[in-house]
Amino acid sequence: MKSIGLRLLIPTLAVLLGSAIAKAQTTEDAPAPPPPPMHAHSHGFERGGMEHFLFSKLNLTDEQKAQAKAIMQKERPVMRPLFQQDRQLDLQIRQYVEGNYDEAKIQALAVQKAQVQQQATIQHARTHNELYQLLTADQKAQLKQLESEHEQRMQERMQRHMQQQPPQEQQ
Repeated sequence: MKSIGLRLLIPTLAVLLGSAIAKAQTTEDAPAPPPPPMHAHSHGFERGGMEHFLFSKLNLTDEQKAQAKAIMQKERPVMRPLFQQDRQLDLQIRQYVEGNYDEAKIQALAVQKAQVQQQATIQHARTHNELYQLLTADQKAQLKQLESEHEQRMQERMQRHMQQQPPQEQQ
């Protein structure tokens, strides 16, 4: 159960911290645009969404926002190609879903996709560590509390989902 929590926590942090940084890149006087729809391939480095939430909940200072923006600008040239590669591999895999199925080619694409995702995960972790280091002790504690609350909500949703599943038939 702990590994499921970690699997959920890491992408959540990625979205929260990455989105927060994306917000730092907008001008102070400009109204915030509505967040774009989030989906399975949404990455905090490329899309917004939770930035206002994070900035307002953690009360980042202007200096922290500027530092976070600098970190994100430094990381964007590294992350963008990884996201593009991931997307291209998804499109290539889809060809075999919608067309002639070729397991050997899908296997090769899956290996490539795993390597790209591994690189992205390592880069996310490095970037989020840099961002985390910008936080004060109080902000870190508050972030941990927010993460804990989020994890609790996710556990409750999973339990509700499992209760709604029809029982498996015995063979």
